[in-house]
Amino acid sequence: PGGCRVNLNGGRIKLMISLGVIFWMYLLLFGIIGGLRGWAKEILVLFSMVFALFLDAVIMQYVPGVKPALAAQTPLTQFSVRATFFLLLAFFGYETPVVVALLADKARRERLEDMLLGLFLGAINGYLLVGTLWHYLHATGYPIAGILPPEADSVKAMLDYMPPELVGPPYIYFAVGVAFVFVMVVFI
Repeated sequence: PGGCRVNLNGGRIKLMISLGVIFWMYLLLFGIIGGLRGWAKEILVLFSMVFALFLDAVIMQYVPGVKPALAAQTPLTQFSVRATFFLLLAFFGYETPVVVALLADKARRERLEDMLLGLFLGAINGYLLVGTLWHYLHATGYPIAGILPPEADSVKAMLDYMPPELVGPPYIYFAVGVAFVFVMVVFI
């Protein structure tokens, strides 16, 4: 329950792995990547994902006609539109601009602290990215073939703590404010 299962179906082998296991594997992977990239680059990714969650919340709540228009689409289209929007902003966050050179010079001098903070921020970024995609999958009823809803109650309970649920309005507004203040203090 919650791990890996093998299903022999008509002589074909199907490997099934829990979404909870995939979630934790990606958190570990993003943490390692964050440790290698350093905190200066990961903080920009964090801000881009917070901004993506902010835009999603604002567009869905305050732009007239968007929510009903999206609800009128198939579940696969709903998932695809929201996931593509989020992944696009995350991609641009990972495309580190030259501005990071200001922070990276100082970070190179303190390599261990840079790596540990990068590991922490990378894990948060993994949580935001993978957790948001999982939330979108769950909200649309798992419309992708081969991806099944979790069976274990412990995994279902995790869904209450995924980013759009946990850091949705009004908390996302405060997060954008904190990110903006950080950018103003550090970059200006």
